[in-house]
Amino acid sequence: MALAVARPLGQITYQGSCAHGKKRARRPGKKRAGSVRHKQERSPFDAMTETVPPVADAAIRDQRALLDSILTAAIRAAHPDLCLPPHLPEPSPGRLIILAAGKAAGSMSAVASRFYRRQHGLGDDRIVGLAVARHGYGQDAPGIHMVEAGHPVPDEAGISATREALRLATEAGPDDEVLVLLSGGGSANWIAPAGDLTLVEKQAITRAMLRSGAPIGEINTVRKHISRIKGGRLALAARNARRILTLAISDVPFDDPAVIASGPTVPDPSTLADARAICEKRGIPLPEEASRLLNDPNNETPKAGDPAFARAEYRIIARPIDALNAAAEAARAAGYEPILLGADLEGEAREVAAEHAAEAKRLKAEGRRVALISGGELTVTIRGEGHGGPNQEYALALAVALDGEPGIFGISADTDGTDGGRGLATDPAGGLIDPTTLERARAAGLDPAAMLEQNDSTAFFAALGDLVNPGPTCTNVNDCRIILVN
Repeated sequence: MALAVARPLGQITYQGSCAHGKKRARRPGKKRAGSVRHKQERSPFDAMTETVPPVADAAIRDQRALLDSILTAAIRAAHPDLCLPPHLPEPSPGRLIILAAGKAAGSMSAVASRFYRRQHGLGDDRIVGLAVARHGYGQDAPGIHMVEAGHPVPDEAGISATREALRLATEAGPDDEVLVLLSGGGSANWIAPAGDLTLVEKQAITRAMLRSGAPIGEINTVRKHISRIKGGRLALAARNARRILTLAISDVPFDDPAVIASGPTVPDPSTLADARAICEKRGIPLPEEASRLLNDPNNETPKAGDPAFARAEYRIIARPIDALNAAAEAARAAGYEPILLGADLEGEAREVAAEHAAEAKRLKAEGRRVALISGGELTVTIRGEGHGGPNQEYALALAVALDGEPGIFGISADTDGTDGGRGLATDPAGGLIDPTTLERARAAGLDPAAMLEQNDSTAFFAALGDLVNPGPTCTNVNDCRIILVN
């Protein structure tokens, strides 16, 4: 698949179909909640175009374009078009029930549906299913009901879709195969509050967890214990199927199946006590019904050895390290020594950025030409009133820490195409910095340090034209951060 870069990036948009890579992000128009637009298929990874003129210096433009191309190589390596087909099994004698959730749900279900129709001749009488993706991430797939729902805060569309997914799972018979396609974002897209917990209450808990700075493992531990689908409960619903095969694109540190999309088809090692302790540690206010659920022994998630998992299989088909290795190869081809700082980094975005800035300066002082590459999922403890996300905050903190250091450039973006944000397809994925970032910001009347304290990184990079804004990439292997040291 060829990738054409039209010009060096300023604020970039990727064009093309979500099913084959990237599409231009559009502001959502009026549409029925939970519906999906029909999208025209285009070639994989079509050209990128800038929407804001970059800096004038040609050498700096070249470095910015290189960062763009390295990031694109990372994202491309994890697209379902490449990583899913080798893992799709032979069809079972009965129906193939496809249940997909997450930001890659549309593209994964489309790839799977095309595969079984073209390679095995299956028709609508054999393929049924439902895919739920974040708003703007939907993709038409023959035989699959596509729903767009809320992320990171769940919504009514997710409630209805999850009810349908559980119905399909429950109806699976001894000749039917349940193919579960998971990707990051599935925890918010599959929403089935346990007991009498309401959607509004579940939304409030989600918002509080996100604002607390808790890592994804803690957030999903709480989610699993107030849900009817997470934490192995989907496997319980589908226990009469011939087989439950889960194929997952990992977006979490250490690729833990119990954390990816909150582990709906695997035994849950976490407990009610763990969930209670997390809520207490993070100061999460709980409504009465949530407190009851977290103290009810009958609400414990299924554990290893439960018969529901006897016919359940699980494979991870793409990992964050796959994307980072692709980025490393692209950097090496451009003449840089790649240094992988890890695919599983966690911590406060601004603190990690300060550490990486210090390392970049040290390597520059040694006269080395390197690309520092890292992944994982950083967090932001929200204290200000601005808008942003972990990748944008990291990039802003990196710029502040580097303070215009010549020869050092950086980009930080979420490989799914959105970094925090407001749940829109137009939300940015991250930010890009170069040695002129602070100079240009101050010339525009911006105070970088003050905007960092207000968690207002989106406004900062938007003012400079340095948002990374690809729109939905239809994969998700967590964050990708690249620092070029010359």
